[in-house]
Amino acid sequence: MRQITNKNTLVDLSYLGFTNEQELHCQLSPGELINRSIDAGEGVLCDNDALAIDTGEFTGRSPKDRFIVRDEITKDEVWWGDVNIPFAPAKFDGLYNKVLDYLNKRKIYVRDSSVCADPGYSIPVRIITEYAFQNLFASNMFIESDEASYEQPEWAIIAAPGFKADPETHGTRQHNFSIINFSRKIILIGGTGYTGEIKKGMFSVLNFLLPKQGVLPMHCSANKGKDGSTAIFFGLSGTGKTTLSADCQRELIGDDEHGWGDHTIFNFEGGCYAKCAGLSPESEPEIYKAIRWGALLENINFYPGTTTVDFNNISKTENTRVSYPLYYIDNAAELAMGNSPENIFFLTADAFGVLPPISKLDPEQALYYFLSGYTAKVAGTEHGINEPQATFSACFGKAFLPLHPSKYASLLKQKLQKHSPKVWLINTGWTGGAYGTGKRIKLEYTRAMVRGALNGSLDNVKYQRDPAFGLMMPASCPGVPAEILNPANTWNSVEEYNAMAAKLVELFKQNFSKLGSDIDAEVVAAGPVVKKRDAA
Repeated sequence: MRQITNKNTLVDLSYLGFTNEQELHCQLSPGELINRSIDAGEGVLCDNDALAIDTGEFTGRSPKDRFIVRDEITKDEVWWGDVNIPFAPAKFDGLYNKVLDYLNKRKIYVRDSSVCADPGYSIPVRIITEYAFQNLFASNMFIESDEASYEQPEWAIIAAPGFKADPETHGTRQHNFSIINFSRKIILIGGTGYTGEIKKGMFSVLNFLLPKQGVLPMHCSANKGKDGSTAIFFGLSGTGKTTLSADCQRELIGDDEHGWGDHTIFNFEGGCYAKCAGLSPESEPEIYKAIRWGALLENINFYPGTTTVDFNNISKTENTRVSYPLYYIDNAAELAMGNSPENIFFLTADAFGVLPPISKLDPEQALYYFLSGYTAKVAGTEHGINEPQATFSACFGKAFLPLHPSKYASLLKQKLQKHSPKVWLINTGWTGGAYGTGKRIKLEYTRAMVRGALNGSLDNVKYQRDPAFGLMMPASCPGVPAEILNPANTWNSVEEYNAMAAKLVELFKQNFSKLGSDIDAEVVAAGPVVKKRDAA
């Protein structure tokens, strides 16, 4: 006989193929989920009252094990390749039935939520998980509903970490998998307890659906000023997307995933999923304060003999994470929405040390750098990396793009033409030389540059064009030493700067050539060229 633990709402899962005979826990509060997680041995309570869990074998996403079912809906639209790997419908059906057989013998946790803060684009989602901590993650990250109020929500996410696929039988690469089926409107996850697969699976769905409605889905953070002026921050991991959008003088709309509709920027999510390696109350006060009862810490370590988190201990993974509801941030925007942006920031941690700390982009350059999605890994962050390694991720989110990048660039072009925002490229990386020789640009300087762009201080200063990258660099910025604004002037040797700039320019060109012939010629022409320069 099944047991139902919920808020007086019966949930029928038969439409998904469940037998309705297992023990269901529906729409539990964070406190109830924390208690069940602790009782089941999934996690422990920290001295800051957050729940700490380990995600097991996988402490990050597994991009090579993410699939999309190739069927009538997707076969001619999806950008197939190493990002979007096709999966046969019959194989999906067989694997899905095996996962149901597995879950039908276990108690499961059900949560009805939604995505997209703008009511005009809201999509109801039912999240079904094997573990209580996964449901706590869903409670934090999705837009919460008071009750399981949808008989059949539009989408379902089913996550069974304990189920391991047989690659030979089920068609997967290995025992873990994340598969999106657009015809059945199901995301099926197995063999991994990493909660980010739940979040990013739905992000990929929105990246497929929303462009058809004229909405640009974006891997970015967003905030707004007291006057309502909105800013968005694109950037890959480690570039400062979360840090720079967390401004005590501005309201946080969200830290990771947003849509740009006709006149609004809106959060896809109801929470934040922040990295916490090296976290301190001085470096990230807003995030640090949000780690409390209801927050979920992943793969952290404690100081020996205590339940005090050692944020500097990354022996399990560099990708330590915390999820918490958006309202845990003191200055969170109440509706998680804003107007179309007046300023757009592309963030890059340039470990080659040759990009200007801040530069202003024209519309064609904006599309070029959007399609490039550049940052750099530094020596020591990964095994075998001994010098800076350029990383390009189209639209700052290649791993989550079901469509060709040109589709998103076309939408961005339309938005730029309609709303005329200012677009800036911000280098949060190195100056005075590449990593190992130069120094990381001070966060206080980067904040001052962002502040100068937002308050209009950079509108009336002189600019000069960088000959290698064609970027317009301000000659001055309040709160920033003028000598660092021109990167060539910070190197001891102009010849060494020229050589490194030429190297990075060539990497940009090589990457852009991989995008194919669907890119407008004027956008291709807006890219960097190899030219030597003298120090000013």
